[in-house]
Amino acid sequence: MNVESRQKLIEIIKSARGSLSQRAFGKLLGVSATAVQMWEKGVKVPDTENLAQIAAKAGYTMEELLCCLEGKPVQEISDLNLILRQIKHMPLSQVALVVQAAADRLAAVAQSSDEEAKAS
Repeated sequence: MNVESRQKLIEIIKSARGSLSQRAFGKLLGVSATAVQMWEKGVKVPDTENLAQIAAKAGYTMEELLCCLEGKPVQEISDLNLILRQIKHMPLSQVALVVQAAADRLAAVAQSSDEEAKAS
């Protein structure tokens, strides 16, 4: 793996980890915090199974991740598809916040529509 690919992988791993500690992220993947640290330093590369999990958590398919690491262009994905991919891998507490925000938005639109209907 060349230097650019290794650096890109480090960025993707950090993106997938997000605000989780290395220990928490490692636990999520079933590896040690030391393994995550080694990946983020570029000393070691995750195995295929962990790469697939990292790709998913970063919003990529495994194919997109490999293209990205090879320096090939990654097909643009819509914002909606990216959001849906990320939601699939969020902790349930974060999914609950997304659902609550969506429910609040729908309630506001429904209330606005009711008020417009009454005004006319």
